[in-house]
Amino acid sequence: MEAPAISIPARGASAPSFADGCSICFGVLLPTIAKGVIIRRPAIMTIAEHLDLDRRAIQRMQMLNEKYGPGPLYFRFFGRSLAMVLDPNDVHGILDHSPDPFQVATLEKTAAISHLAPKNVLISRGEERAERRSFNEEVLETNNPVHHLAERFEHVVLEEARYLRDDIGDKIGDELTWQAFSDAWMRIVRRVIFGDTAREDREITEIIAQLRSDANWAFLRPRRTHLRTQMLSRIGRYLRRAGSGSLADMIAHMHATHVAAPEQQIPQWLFAFDPAGMATFRTLALLASHPHAASRVRDELREQTDQSLHYLPFARACVLESLRLWPTTPLILREADEETQWSNGTIPAGASFIIFTPYFHRDARRLQFADNFSPDIWLLGAETRPPGLVPFSDGPAACPGRRLVLLLSTMMIGAILRQWRVRLASPRLDASNPLPATLNHFRIRFDLKP
Repeated sequence: MEAPAISIPARGASAPSFADGCSICFGVLLPTIAKGVIIRRPAIMTIAEHLDLDRRAIQRMQMLNEKYGPGPLYFRFFGRSLAMVLDPNDVHGILDHSPDPFQVATLEKTAAISHLAPKNVLISRGEERAERRSFNEEVLETNNPVHHLAERFEHVVLEEARYLRDDIGDKIGDELTWQAFSDAWMRIVRRVIFGDTAREDREITEIIAQLRSDANWAFLRPRRTHLRTQMLSRIGRYLRRAGSGSLADMIAHMHATHVAAPEQQIPQWLFAFDPAGMATFRTLALLASHPHAASRVRDELREQTDQSLHYLPFARACVLESLRLWPTTPLILREADEETQWSNGTIPAGASFIIFTPYFHRDARRLQFADNFSPDIWLLGAETRPPGLVPFSDGPAACPGRRLVLLLSTMMIGAILRQWRVRLASPRLDASNPLPATLNHFRIRFDLKP
């Protein structure tokens, strides 16, 4: 007789019933993976929004927490040991101890990211990971509140926002769609990373999109090494002729070893800026449907005596709130190198811990603002916020580019709101009602007025 796909271990921490194990796999994990973890699938996003699958997954997690307590819940799925995290304090415990003993380079993540860059920091371990992480932090200036190239980046954002205005006026009237916004956003990204010569290089963006689509399938799709080699070769050429005031220019003036593998870190930056654009576009939708918040951002813009977009704390809080409401990383995975002890028992080494962020960000049992737009929570100190809110992960392995992402996102929002009055044409968001658990960015449309 074949072993069942889902089995319940007889030892260690709390284990869900067979039915509840199926519920986790097919009601939480499968819908999230189907939407596309590395790149979103438009058709599945539409289905998920229509069927309210994210809300159902959150409610399922709440039910499991009520039934089994704080967890984690330990079970096996197709031969993999899984531990579903249920308690927000455990979220920080795991992330604060990454990558030791909770490795970032899980089996699933390695299978996915290897499609793009097998030497990327996300799937590296030990000394190689340490050197690659250090390289990422140095270039992205993880510990610097404002990147030293912010003035140059602001020039890029303002210029592309003007081009976007002209493009909208010339081609599609006063309507802003995801496609138009995304095209402008990726031009910004290419110029920030490589310099102005990469502005029109849509091909590298398309190549990465193809590889990301492969990465969505992880183990199940063969690696297109020829396409990956083409991408890495293209990146290498940009590094050799880096544009002034770009991240590539920084790399050209620093000592990066072959272990750091700069050309294999950049694909992650390029694809990570896509969900950053999603969060920025959703933030515009929130501001368009919450006039008081939009007014506060415009007041913030007027208060900048030098007209700078470097420091917009409330706009930044709005982007963070967009990431809380609709996390662009819905699954955070960590793999334990050793046996770990929990309040409900022991989980063996090799288990993959799963943090389903929408549940922790939208748990109305402990968050009064769970389904409301509440950007002010991000203006408070981290110690005053409820546990479990991790828009950029947390701990030593948190996103090294989080401050740069927020800088560019708030600059783009500021540039757009300076040019237009933005009205949300679709979908309808009502500030007086709970916000939906899924907001399909592909369907968002704005009417724009000067």
